Amino acid sequence: MRFDCSFESGNIGKVQALNEFEYDVSVRPDTNNPHYRVWYYFSVSQVQKGQRAIFHIINGSKTKSLYRLGMTPLVRSTSRPKWERLPQGRTFYYKSPRFKKNYVLSFAFCFDKEDDTYYFAYCFPYTFTYLQRFLSLVDAQGFDFYQRELLCRTVQQRRVDLLTITNPKPVSSAWGRKKTIFITARVHSGETPASFICHGLLCFLLSDHPIARMLRSHCAFKIVPMLNPDGVFLGNYRCSSMGYDLNRNWLNPSAWAHAPIKYTRDEIIRLNSCPDTELAFFMDIHAHSTCTNAFMFVNTGGGSSGSFDAKGVTEEVVKNAMIFPKLLGQLDKTFSFQASRFCREPSKLGTGRRALGEVLHVAPNCSALEVSMYCAMDSKQKLVPYTEEMYLEIGRNVALTFVDFYKLNSFVIASARTASPSNHEQRKRPAANPRRV
Repeated sequence: MRFDCSFESGNIGKVQALNEFEYDVSVRPDTNNPHYRVWYYFSVSQVQKGQRAIFHIINGSKTKSLYRLGMTPLVRSTSRPKWERLPQGRTFYYKSPRFKKNYVLSFAFCFDKEDDTYYFAYCFPYTFTYLQRFLSLVDAQGFDFYQRELLCRTVQQRRVDLLTITNPKPVSSAWGRKKTIFITARVHSGETPASFICHGLLCFLLSDHPIARMLRSHCAFKIVPMLNPDGVFLGNYRCSSMGYDLNRNWLNPSAWAHAPIKYTRDEIIRLNSCPDTELAFFMDIHAHSTCTNAFMFVNTGGGSSGSFDAKGVTEEVVKNAMIFPKLLGQLDKTFSFQASRFCREPSKLGTGRRALGEVLHVAPNCSALEVSMYCAMDSKQKLVPYTEEMYLEIGRNVALTFVDFYKLNSFVIASARTASPSNHEQRKRPAANPRRV
């Protein structure tokens, strides 16, 4: 049996065979940071048909985990490329007496094809190369409402892209200036669902749907789809190649060590001070390793589900901050308004949501969208595991929520009646789920 992680976003550390059936697998810590040992993504090959094995992930750094709720590793193979979850009956999360009662994840697997290579992962992988290929497909369409810029390069010289999606024609004078909406994702490299949400958002905004056309006419979307490409490429869970949690460095980022944060922050501040631009909304997309459903952290108040106790924050401000999460909850069945928090906790001051809330006039509309790495709870209190398609759907619903948030419904009807696709828009749109890398 051959173990390997020498591919993009792959990660394991040491593997030790206990006997012919059992293997201890350690997770390599994030590059230059020993504290984070969560993300794993590895392959197993040179197996025999019918061969059984038990793998023990022995050194995870989190004790509170969705494994307690039934989360299981994902598996695919070269002949079956679609990711599937292992059955819950073959996965065990427990305090092991072999490791001083620290938590161990054990899962059993039976290999059914000798010529296959099998891949196991913590969550659905979404690589840097996957994103670059998708953006290249979009570039090839020549849309006049789409622009891709190089915002900066990372320490390891990978691209950080800034995408602009808006109709180049000015909006009608009755509407005023376009609303500029700035969205970022994947600052934490192992939070792969954030990339799928951003991907779904991009696919909808680039589509020929009447609502997408209307949104492009009345809003300008600025999107940085991957803030931590080095960490993504290296298979880190949270940190950059230098070992920094980039989402704790928004207050005073370094142009070298935290380049994606530095240049994104500078661009947001520039837009905020530009007299011809109305910066109206900031959202940073994440995934959560211990919670269920999708929910939001909104930059006001001091509690959850509408409580407020921050000094100087009025009830009206908090109610206004609740509007977007409420609307998103009405569109997306996996989004939980009850789990959303409206807070300005000092401990999170270095995050994008909090730091930008201190310097922008749209502080209540500086938010973080979170989604579970595993599942949502439905109306019958049943846990429903997320799929790639469900994450993509959340991104689409985020775009649709802006229609209600900015009261654009009447413009949607007018767009559907009068708008006709331009030559650029008549070209084939990129697929929502391009070929897996």
